[in-house]
Amino acid sequence: MSGDEEEFPDAANWSPINSREWYAARDAVAALRDVLITARLDREFPYLRADLNAFGQGMIDLGRISPETAQRLAELLRLAISASPSLQEAGRQDDSEPHDAK
Repeated sequence: MSGDEEEFPDAANWSPINSREWYAARDAVAALRDVLITARLDREFPYLRADLNAFGQGMIDLGRISPETAQRLAELLRLAISASPSLQEAGRQDDSEPHDAK
């Protein structure tokens, strides 16, 4: 096609990158990337990316990580939970429900 012709989008030219779901996934990856950089874990998530599944839902692919990275991430999440009273309360409620059923 020449540069003078105007192209009209159709189903064959549809791009998922123009969807609201794609932008939401991309924004979430950017936010996670910033936190991983701050935690100095950015090099541990080389496959981090935004994606869409076959149904057009935004997905975040964390990729493969080492066991050491998983342990460090788990510790950071534990620290975040212990620093947040609302998360601590939610955790206590979740823990108490199975015990009440016995």
